[in-house]
Amino acid sequence: MTWEIVIGLEVHAQLSTHTKIFSGASTAYGAEPNTQADAVSIALPGVLPVLNKGAVERAIRFGLATGAHLAPRSVFARKNYFYPDLPKGYQISQFDLPVVGNGQLTIQVEPLSGNAKPYEKVVRITRAHLEEDAGKSLHGDFHGMTGVDLNRAGTPLLEIVSEPDMCSAAEAVAYAKTLHTLVRWIGICDGNMQEGSFRCDVNVSVRRPGEPLGTRREIKNLNSFKFMQQAIDYEVQWQIDTIENGGKVQQATILFDPDSGETRMMRSKEDAHDYRYFPDPDLLPLEISAEWIEEIRANMPVLPIKRRIAFMSENEDAYKAYCIKLRQDITIAYNQVMYGLSEYDATTLVSSKELADYFEACVTVVGQENAKLCANWVMGEVSAQLNRDGLDITQSPISAQQLGSILMRIADGTISNSGAKEVFRIMWAEEGGEADAIIEARGLKQVSDSGAIEALVDEIIAANADKVAEYRSGKDKLFGFFVGLAMKASKGKANPAQLNEILKQKLAG
Repeated sequence: MTWEIVIGLEVHAQLSTHTKIFSGASTAYGAEPNTQADAVSIALPGVLPVLNKGAVERAIRFGLATGAHLAPRSVFARKNYFYPDLPKGYQISQFDLPVVGNGQLTIQVEPLSGNAKPYEKVVRITRAHLEEDAGKSLHGDFHGMTGVDLNRAGTPLLEIVSEPDMCSAAEAVAYAKTLHTLVRWIGICDGNMQEGSFRCDVNVSVRRPGEPLGTRREIKNLNSFKFMQQAIDYEVQWQIDTIENGGKVQQATILFDPDSGETRMMRSKEDAHDYRYFPDPDLLPLEISAEWIEEIRANMPVLPIKRRIAFMSENEDAYKAYCIKLRQDITIAYNQVMYGLSEYDATTLVSSKELADYFEACVTVVGQENAKLCANWVMGEVSAQLNRDGLDITQSPISAQQLGSILMRIADGTISNSGAKEVFRIMWAEEGGEADAIIEARGLKQVSDSGAIEALVDEIIAANADKVAEYRSGKDKLFGFFVGLAMKASKGKANPAQLNEILKQKLAG
């Protein structure tokens, strides 16, 4: 029997302000428990919240990045529920008048299995509203008791709620990854999932084609894309099995256990009326002027989708065609720089702003005509070494300019690709250095003297007359054998292009 999967996400992005949303207490991660819980955070009698302007600015940035409606007037409300780590007994949030509404995000979906091809999809964003975080209950170290750390209470969050537009774990993961890249790219969230800065709640339901939406269950606090995919796949199958066996899915909040790979019920799911929302009497309505919006817009970075389009385009016409296809403003917004990279390369390179910046800085050294060479090295040697060492691109011991100096010597024929890898390894281990000095000191220059290469090839042909005869009789695959002998004889220094050309001429007889 065919089933349709319906998925929507609620993502909590911790905003990158240095202080809390309604007080001046620090938001720094890792402090001793309760050392950043000020009078507002612990709800002492008589304290009043004061809205953090930086949090509002970051919400506006997100709205601009997703083409959303920015409410000129929005209201904060009290969301009432009891948790031991919620000191006031309510959370200050937004309900019927959020600051951001009706946006969208274009995602690139990589199917998780089978032979299906990648595709693009637009996911609608219902709303993004500001709210404060709760504290944290600690269960592990208290032998039957629970500790409460209120450092996180009052930390500013932007809750981003999607429409139920996704129909597979692959689409949900692609959306979450794209959103994760975006909030980091525009500088509103550090995206650290291990520290809880980017947490995802996934609403999952199933239905038969043509039927109304099924009953949803919400998987809470997923902080790993891998776990998200596993949790959705398990939950979908559980719901299908439950219905097909005559059972009924009950609306609930559930948790995913990565050790068992299963979801389990946490509590029955509340609806909006259960929280008894009402406007917070201590906070005036938030007024956002058109002038403030335009001031923020003027300082927005070029978004990853526009940068990806520029990386893929070969010229202005191609750029405009891609913009139309992806429903983007046609205006050339990125220095009119076109690299003609593949869609895969462009998508990979804009996975983070820092990686895109590194790539472009490398191209600046090597030249636009060598953009593909730079892309191959940034995605290949550089990324592989970073992964081995557990570093990100901002921690690379080889700067983009230093990498560019290595690639320049490939481009002008001074060294071979293997020679460049040797320079790269030395430079990485020594955390810097000059490419030309390393090439000279290690004797890595290619042999490009055609006379020297011809002499070397003549010796190899003379020493392998039987193989030459086989090659000339039609065994073309032996060409690689001769190349190998020649490269070994030259200690890898022979210019490969020249060597191949000379070998072909000599072996032709």
